Amino acid sequence: MIRSAICLVLFPLLLMAPTGAETNDPAIRAGMDRLMDAWNHHDTKAFAGIFSEDADFANRRGTGARGRAKIEEFHAPRLATVCSQSHQEYTEIKTRLRPDVAAVAVRSKMTGAIDAQANPRPQRDGLLSLANSAGQREIAVMHNLDISALPLPPK
Repeated sequence: MIRSAICLVLFPLLLMAPTGAETNDPAIRAGMDRLMDAWNHHDTKAFAGIFSEDADFANRRGTGARGRAKIEEFHAPRLATVCSQSHQEYTEIKTRLRPDVAAVAVRSKMTGAIDAQANPRPQRDGLLSLANSAGQREIAVMHNLDISALPLPPK
């Protein structure tokens, strides 16, 4: 349900910017730097602080949380256990801007995560789909997609 709602919000946002509106917005890049830094320090309060008070978050399984406090609560057990030694970095940011909204697609990779039995997990390649209110640069909607789990496209 959350995944469908997020897709319904994000895909039109990606399409509504005029041609050539893709940009390298320094504020969005700075926000992603803060997000990755908070993750890499396993700081749930700083991680959640990048989100707006009423933000929606969905993980790769389509479960998540609504609101900054719930997003912090949702991530706390993961950052304290299976992701406690993980490191995440982004490899690409694509942004579409309008005066009222920014739609952002971020490719990322995560290493150092473990499963519930403390076995190392392989590197995870991800795609973060974000929507921000264009002047505030807080994350309003975020969906985390594990693209390393997807089958390779046919050749």
